Amino acid sequence: MTAEPFHIHVSDEILDDLQYRLRHIRWPDQLEGSGWERGTDLSYLKSLVSYWKDHYNWRAQESELNRFFQFRCNIDGIDVHFIHERGKGPDPLPIILTHGWPDSYLRYQKIIPLLTDPASHGGNPEDSFDVIVPSLPGFGFSGRPNRPGVNNFIVSQMWAKLMTKELGYKKFAAAGGDIGSGVTRYLASNYPELLFGIHLTDVGIIRSLMTSQDEAELSEEELQYKKNASEWISYEGGYMSIQSTKPQTLAYGLSDSPAGLAAWIIEKFRAWSDCKGDLNQKYSKDELLTHIMIYWVTNTIGSSTRMYYENSHSLPPLGRIEVPTGMAIFPADIVLPPKSWTVRNLNVTRWTTMPSGGHFTAMEEPELLASDIRAFYRPIRMKNKQSE
Repeated sequence: MTAEPFHIHVSDEILDDLQYRLRHIRWPDQLEGSGWERGTDLSYLKSLVSYWKDHYNWRAQESELNRFFQFRCNIDGIDVHFIHERGKGPDPLPIILTHGWPDSYLRYQKIIPLLTDPASHGGNPEDSFDVIVPSLPGFGFSGRPNRPGVNNFIVSQMWAKLMTKELGYKKFAAAGGDIGSGVTRYLASNYPELLFGIHLTDVGIIRSLMTSQDEAELSEEELQYKKNASEWISYEGGYMSIQSTKPQTLAYGLSDSPAGLAAWIIEKFRAWSDCKGDLNQKYSKDELLTHIMIYWVTNTIGSSTRMYYENSHSLPPLGRIEVPTGMAIFPADIVLPPKSWTVRNLNVTRWTTMPSGGHFTAMEEPELLASDIRAFYRPIRMKNKQSE
């Protein structure tokens, strides 16, 4: 299980094939005036693909990504790619950050320096972290599972082995959003003795509230959540239904067409970000395309969507989590969790409502998120030092 240094280098053959496909796209039509309400807007996607084809420079992005210390190791038969950046403070706290879908480990690219070297960004060096950012199995430069059942629970077991057996940490911190929130909560549930605390930006779709038949037991906040979540699933949850039931069928089209892949991913970035319908407010084209490229050059869009199937078919239930938990709530996220349910099910010691930001928290508002993570773990560090 010994980790080996990893360097990204995509072959010219893959990049040449992509260029050919981008130059030979067969575009669909679109109803006049329909915009984004029926799916990814045709004019926007044509503009993005034109930039991708004529101006985007993967080699430059590849070089930038290789500035991070990256490694790969094999855990339980699956190759795991991860960043491991050491903190520059006097006593860095190890933290593992877990991403979601349809982003990648690049979700945390902007906050890594804010956490490893806070002193260089207006912070206190005593708040520094050793930052570990793995790619989920089936995502990006990690291996694709060749067996069923690799869900949030299994990944939490892999992360515990990565942090303790591979990297040698006796205890660590954890944070995540989207799928990363689920993995982090399973870590806290199954390995509380290993964790200083967990920091979350969401708790996913709360199935217990969605399926509750006894609404008399729910608070007003929880009833409103149930209504909001039902509406969101009706209007925005089609991707979740197909990825949870027939991901293999979807994989053929998205693995074969760069335009199809971009359309599938870009729609989510627009709908789930605090961008008021204008992606340019939050992201550069290079930033968006690099996320898409991570899926394209590794051919992992199919294996990434399988995580939805595994989580909906083989995931054990979660009990109450006693590990100290910090919640950072971003106002434009998918469906905001009810605080009453959250504090009943997690040991919430910090709850922060952010002034802006959506689902892709670390990409949209890196300073806000990094600041909240540092603040949440500050008293935990002090308590740990006093007990030593």
